[in-house]
Amino acid sequence: MTNVLRTFGKGAAALTIVGDIGKGILAVLLAKWAFGAFTAADPIYGAYIAAFCAVLGHVYPVYFGFKGGKAVSVATGTIIAIKPVLILPLLAVFFIVFLCSKMVSLASICCAAAYPAVTFLYFHFVAGRDVVLTTCCAAVIGGLVIWLHRSNIQRIKNGTEYKFGRKKK
Repeated sequence: MTNVLRTFGKGAAALTIVGDIGKGILAVLLAKWAFGAFTAADPIYGAYIAAFCAVLGHVYPVYFGFKGGKAVSVATGTIIAIKPVLILPLLAVFFIVFLCSKMVSLASICCAAAYPAVTFLYFHFVAGRDVVLTTCCAAVIGGLVIWLHRSNIQRIKNGTEYKFGRKKK
């Protein structure tokens, strides 16, 4: 989405983020429904399988030569569909880091790192179930998003990462 924003402007970026979040939500909701309707398994299993597949499909899309995005928006959609309350603390992390650093990539990386912890805290203290499964799945998805940002991490280390609102040199 940030690349679309820089290249094509706000309108295209808004469509991209809505489409990517929607793609994640739709995948998880369909899987939850299918697991609930056609299997005896807990729908949370289907939700996390779909979340992982939606993220992988975004990162390695068949129609674009297996070259896709970094999956932050799609992962956001999957989180919203799995357990909407989890998005609130993650948005807080995102905006605090972004406001302090002006780097969307750093805020995204911090959210991906916080996702397993937020998931663990919620499922352990509030939901009281599926702690290991949900935390491990969140760690896999969060870890993948961080791994996809490895070039951004290198630029952050070098002090050359793009800061939102500043013109590239």
